[in-house]
Amino acid sequence: MAREAIQRAETTGAAEVEPSPSQLQVLAIIQKTLDHIAAALATGQKVELRNFGVFEVKIRKARVGRNPNRPEVDVPIPQRAIVKFKAGKEMREAVLKLTPPPPPPAKKK
Repeated sequence: MAREAIQRAETTGAAEVEPSPSQLQVLAIIQKTLDHIAAALATGQKVELRNFGVFEVKIRKARVGRNPNRPEVDVPIPQRAIVKFKAGKEMREAVLKLTPPPPPPAKKK
């Protein structure tokens, strides 16, 4: 079964080139890249990584929520900024090639 997530430290091996920098150098480069992306998003800029995807900040409207335990009480949810990601064409195509895992067996009654 495929793992759920990849850790940042695991990307250092994939980023090695000749002459190869140390894993710590590669990790520092990855961290600086992520910091730069986060800083750009914090200022409201869109970040486009070719063949990977686009990160952008969207404003989610204020709305009224409800507590399922007390549905008669309205809970105001304020407007807030969120980060949206849209996968690039090459990434979408690569993910579409994955075969879904077989469904779990039906439970016997």
